Amino acid sequence: PTADRQRATVEVRVGFNELDQRVLPDMGVKVAFQEVGRETTDAAKATGVPVPLGAIRNDEGRDYIFVVIEGRAERRAVATGETLDNNILVTSGLSPGERVITEGPLELTDGDAVQEKNR
Repeated sequence: PTADRQRATVEVRVGFNELDQRVLPDMGVKVAFQEVGRETTDAAKATGVPVPLGAIRNDEGRDYIFVVIEGRAERRAVATGETLDNNILVTSGLSPGERVITEGPLELTDGDAVQEKNR
């Protein structure tokens, strides 16, 4: 890797064992390196699945999302964490790779038939 001091960046190339359609060519990321033997902070330990903020719905103070299962909407209760840009980290209730409904009518209900739209 080479560093660009003016832009304070380092360009690296990475490969993935499994493709994820959310990862795009020339996408930028921020990375923090940890010293060997040093404890991580609570923020650095945070894990979860990032989803667009608009995918999170709320009913009486409880967050939920809809995922697509066999052509139908399935309502899922979720816990959320940190936000980054237009995404929020779902810390429980969603597994990586599940298809989240990010747009749709407000009156969408559990079990409704849905048709996926490729972006």
